Amino acid sequence: MIGAVAFKFQSGTQWVHLPEKYGNWRGAYNRLGMWTVDGTWERVFAALVAQFDADEDLNRAVSVDSTIVRSYQRA
Repeated sequence: MIGAVAFKFQSGTQWVHLPEKYGNWRGAYNRLGMWTVDGTWERVFAALVAQFDADEDLNRAVSVDSTIVRSYQRA
């Protein structure tokens, strides 16, 4: 499931074009919505942050970029 979500957002493809190795695209899409509503993603990220904080040797950086850059074909 996490691989399917990562692929979708990394590639920018539509859900219907999700590769078959991730299973049915509707299932991944619906589960993403359910996990968002019930707080599963917050728990996953909290657990990852706790794991990073427990290991003092790791440095972490969080970067969120929601920009869209469009250019003409000749650009």
